[in-house]
Amino acid sequence: MKWLARILGKAVAPHRPTPVFFTNALSGKEELFIPQKPGIALLYSCGPTVYNRAHIGNLRAYVFSDTIARTLAIAGYHVKRVINITDVGHLVGDGDEGEDKMTVGAKREHATPEAIADRYAKLFIEDIGELNIDTSDVLFPRATEYIKEQIALAKTLEEKGFAYRLSDGLYFDTQKFPGYGRLGGVCNAELEAGARVEVAEGKHHPADFVLWRLAKPNDLQQWDSPWGRGNPGWHLECSAMIRSLLGQEIDIHTGGEDHIAVHHNNEIAQSEAASGRPFVRYWMHVAFLTMNGEKASKSLGNVVYLSDFSEKGIPPLALRYFFLQAHYRTPLSFSWNALSAAASALERLWKLSREIREESNRIGKPSDARNRFLVTMRDDLATPQALGILWDSLRSEEYTPEEKWGLLEAADAHLGLSLLAPPLPQVLDARDVPKDMQDLLARREAARASRDFATADRLRDELAAHGYRIEDGPDGPTLTRS
Repeated sequence: MKWLARILGKAVAPHRPTPVFFTNALSGKEELFIPQKPGIALLYSCGPTVYNRAHIGNLRAYVFSDTIARTLAIAGYHVKRVINITDVGHLVGDGDEGEDKMTVGAKREHATPEAIADRYAKLFIEDIGELNIDTSDVLFPRATEYIKEQIALAKTLEEKGFAYRLSDGLYFDTQKFPGYGRLGGVCNAELEAGARVEVAEGKHHPADFVLWRLAKPNDLQQWDSPWGRGNPGWHLECSAMIRSLLGQEIDIHTGGEDHIAVHHNNEIAQSEAASGRPFVRYWMHVAFLTMNGEKASKSLGNVVYLSDFSEKGIPPLALRYFFLQAHYRTPLSFSWNALSAAASALERLWKLSREIREESNRIGKPSDARNRFLVTMRDDLATPQALGILWDSLRSEEYTPEEKWGLLEAADAHLGLSLLAPPLPQVLDARDVPKDMQDLLARREAARASRDFATADRLRDELAAHGYRIEDGPDGPTLTRS
């Protein structure tokens, strides 16, 4: 990771990696991370289905996996990362019935699936770049680039007796795979008819899933196969690309918690049935981002996009800070007020960083605060507690500027918040500020003058919700935007 070498100014991988602990969804317990190959961490993350733009609920998963990668890299591991791009096979509803999402997107925009995929894959990579996720060392394979490998995997499963043919395609026989559903403890009741997916006529068991789907008249993407012309099932692509790019056994597989019951259990079944070996050592999942108590979802129409931030003058990294305030396994409720509060906190942190940079002359020294921060991050990515250590230590008089800068170096490497080179605030001329915002600022100053601090704080928050920050100085307040 090039960013790590730049930040720390030294070799990334020490001789012996430092212990790191993760909660493994396979066991339900926190475990010491032990990779299959010493010093190397193989990390695969379920990527976006590029029929539309990724919303901020989707983006939480990639800040999460990036935090894993950063923590492992700083602990001394060489991290190899893959984030797949789903550009075929993912049906509406995530099961085996309905229309392919890429077809839905193509019809909506009167374009080809290939054009849709190019557009939204590009926007996705731009969005995660705005969140300070370094993509230079990440592979982004597309499902359509690995059709041959998916067909080969499905053929192996059929030859080994794990698959059977129906009139509409090739299906995986889950009853032939002992322990199916063990990830997340999916119980038998969840595998009964109607509990998870629609049941195709002739299925041996309701949980059986499609490996290769025979083409329908309206399918825009079709390939030849031993079972007839058609397209791959959604679950097949991840297993095929992992085998091709990382090997038959990997260390960490990430995704959203909604992937556990179906998608990831299916990946385990088909991969281990084909290879006869364990597939993934550590399964890690991020909790939902919710809006008004419901999961953020395009189907519910309650989504926000990163591009919406610029209208409110909120820097994209405020979203990263917002995500890091909660543990990755904790559901997080989004509101514009909560995001504005995160943006204000990040602005204050940047201001502190600029002051410490000058005081320390960018010379960092170790401290017990830095050590506590590192231990906390290596304990299942405890980012809320790590942020607490950061804030308390930077505001404390117990540490020298050099020790604080050493802590900032460690924090920036783990958290990716541009703490070592924070952006300068843009001081606004009154002529560039809308009249209603000027009125809010004047009312806030009147409230402060009358010592009505509750009203002053409320007006500050209202300005923040519109993307304006107040900088109080000896010459009075000024409005800034990042």
